[in-house]
Amino acid sequence: MSTSTTIRNSRRSASEDPKRRGLHPRRIAGRTILHGVLAACAILMALPFLWMLLSSFKPLTEIFAQPPALFPLQWTTEGYEKAFAGADFIRGFWNSTYIAVTVTAVSLLTSCMAAYAFARIEFRGSKPLFMVFLATMMVPAQLTIIPLYIIMGWLGWVDTHAALIVPAALFNAFGVFLLRQYVKGIPKELEEAAELDGASRFRIFTTMILPLLRTPLTALGIFTFLGQWNNFFGPLIFLNSDANFTLPLLVNQFKGQYGADWTALMAATTLAAAPLLIMFGIAQRQIVDGIALSGSKS
Repeated sequence: MSTSTTIRNSRRSASEDPKRRGLHPRRIAGRTILHGVLAACAILMALPFLWMLLSSFKPLTEIFAQPPALFPLQWTTEGYEKAFAGADFIRGFWNSTYIAVTVTAVSLLTSCMAAYAFARIEFRGSKPLFMVFLATMMVPAQLTIIPLYIIMGWLGWVDTHAALIVPAALFNAFGVFLLRQYVKGIPKELEEAAELDGASRFRIFTTMILPLLRTPLTALGIFTFLGQWNNFFGPLIFLNSDANFTLPLLVNQFKGQYGADWTALMAATTLAAAPLLIMFGIAQRQIVDGIALSGSKS
């Protein structure tokens, strides 16, 4: 046997040894158990959504059948027909969509500008101001809703979408904090080199900082959009006309005083949750990366 053959066989045996490859049997068993537990938890988390989806295709008599059945015995689209007939879902979808998109776009712009100012621009009282800014996150929205309603009344914005768009779009303490943590982790040498080349602060912000903030901006945009899409408390307080109602308010109309049309309610809830589930499935990696990268900055 030649020397090259001996070396090749020794390398093959070493690669097949689980201990040398770092795949110790105990480690393999631990990973298997961990993945099994995570899979079980994922199934438990997905079960309510699956139940909601399948119940939207059940007749009303099957929803409360005993023993309960996951899959409908008789498939029907009556719930979706009632959902579209009982409320203007197209209008509700449009209202929720354009409010959420507008708030998300403006909030991303204002948050990244404020985050850059707090992270890079030194001015008197910047740190106390930032602490006060963060302290607003500890105040429940229920405590500020009365003065906010009074201000909206002074402006004549009650029963208009401006009452939902303007306050949420211009003030996002969580977004500023998230982006500031990431900006502080960007090396200052990049900006100093650009300043030596004659670049203004605005050009540095638009051409250097913003491209580097793409990952946290994506995560923040998804969080903001989901929050506005699911917002029920704000529209319930400020909106009175059916034409201005958002999707959560329209879904709530299927709940009566003494009962609910559960088939139509499940169908309407499925329609409202579908865009969120699709968005999360597509952008879940950006969400995790944005939070992980921003949280690792000092």
